Amino acid sequence: MKRTLIAAPLLLALIAGCSTTNPDVIHPGDAQRLSQVQDATVLSVRPVRVDGSQSGIGGTAGAVAGGVAGSTVGGKNESVVVGVLGAVVGAMLGNAIERAGTSEDAVEIVLQMRNGDRRAIVQAKGQETLMPGEAVMLVTTSGRTRVTKSPPVAGSGT
Repeated sequence: MKRTLIAAPLLLALIAGCSTTNPDVIHPGDAQRLSQVQDATVLSVRPVRVDGSQSGIGGTAGAVAGGVAGSTVGGKNESVVVGVLGAVVGAMLGNAIERAGTSEDAVEIVLQMRNGDRRAIVQAKGQETLMPGEAVMLVTTSGRTRVTKSPPVAGSGT
């Protein structure tokens, strides 16, 4: 039982750090890389939910934890049966925990590009709140694009 209590927080920590589409988080491989920047205007923003992933890590970890916990119950014959049931239930719970831990609140942003084209992008909610009519930049690095507010343009000084 103690092993299960130790494994559960480790599983949750592993799952929580898996992935994000948060525009405020830069992946280590994207640091010090030149990005392409395009100007656009926000047409609309709506809240969406990015569904969590199921890589199998949660199910595997849950099955191991459930199997270990179940195998400590009862005598020799019972421990095998309860261990198998524990592994099955643990796998189901592990998958559910992984899916919940990797899903995130996001926004779908519809944009009007300067050339007249329209684009849509989904990204996790960041620190910035984007509003329709607002000037933004699409910053693309290593195939990943994020939307951020455009900084004010400095005057020409004339």
